[in-house]
Amino acid sequence: MTALLDLAVVVPTFNERGNVATLVAKLDQALAGLEWEMIFVDDDSPDGTASAAREIARIDRRVRVIQRIGRRGLSTACIEGMCATAAPLVAVIDGDLQHDETLLPGMVAALRRDAALEVVVGSRFVAGGGTGEWDRDRVAKSALATRLARRVLKADLADPMSGFFMIRSDVIRGLAPRLKGIGFKILLDIMTASPRPIAFVELPYTFRVRTEGESKLDHVVAMEYLIALYDRMFGKAVPVRFAMFSAIGVLGLAVHMAVLWLLFRGAGSSFIAGTIVATFAAMTFNFFLNNTLTYRDRRLKGARALLDGWVAFCVVCSIGAVANIGVAAFLHDVRDGAWAASAMVGVLVGAVWNYALSSRFTWGRY
Repeated sequence: MTALLDLAVVVPTFNERGNVATLVAKLDQALAGLEWEMIFVDDDSPDGTASAAREIARIDRRVRVIQRIGRRGLSTACIEGMCATAAPLVAVIDGDLQHDETLLPGMVAALRRDAALEVVVGSRFVAGGGTGEWDRDRVAKSALATRLARRVLKADLADPMSGFFMIRSDVIRGLAPRLKGIGFKILLDIMTASPRPIAFVELPYTFRVRTEGESKLDHVVAMEYLIALYDRMFGKAVPVRFAMFSAIGVLGLAVHMAVLWLLFRGAGSSFIAGTIVATFAAMTFNFFLNNTLTYRDRRLKGARALLDGWVAFCVVCSIGAVANIGVAAFLHDVRDGAWAASAMVGVLVGAVWNYALSSRFTWGRY
């Protein structure tokens, strides 16, 4: 008779082929005496991470692979992996070997010892933990991110930025419909999604230095973290995607005015010609920035997809501009000269139109 499964370890990956075999071997050693499975959730890595995991899975049935096509994001990968197991406990650990897998048995023991406990967090910032060889700049950035996280947390968590934790499976399945899945900080998502405080404990570990692959930390990751915080604080009032779309629209307006000034005032072109070029320059700027940030999870790739998306975006925004002008003109006539209020309503209608239709016809087709 097959022994009951104790634990699932979810490993979200992107371009971590060189670490796959090493991580499996480390877990095999660390989890001796436990019945466990390992679920690699790979975002279709170009380096063949999923294939490397499958090679091991053919000879080790404890290893499974979920290869996601057309979807990307650490948080959503973790959610899919955590909901794909029958084990009563599920852990999340990075595929870059920077988390200390020897802490996992202690996490299991803590959850078995206390039935009221729901989450065990691997923490760098409690007594006994550490950040290893981080430089001063990274320590400062992490401290700032932690302070920001505390503004939305419902718990006194020392390391809310940790990506290394273990949770009861029934808890995560219950919270899954409430999770936003934005950015890289799934623990913060879990802790803020619960309608009640989650019982947790933090166990210390020291963060390791990456030896294979490249770090995923970049400016976009930092942006996604801020987006996740915004969503938890204000997302119910103004959806985060619409807020980003609108903010980029404001930047696009600046691009429009700069190009128009250069052509009309600087190069001596006609106002109409300058306006046409400036409009398409702003639309192009908005399209590519939205593709990179606002719709990062649906990002269009490849020349054909980008060209089709750009054309669709320009068509939608052109219609939105007509709607903007039409509504503003109508209200101006009705309100007998209240030009500012009429213009603002027109801009809002145009923005909502552009957002709704571009979400459907530009980034919703692929």
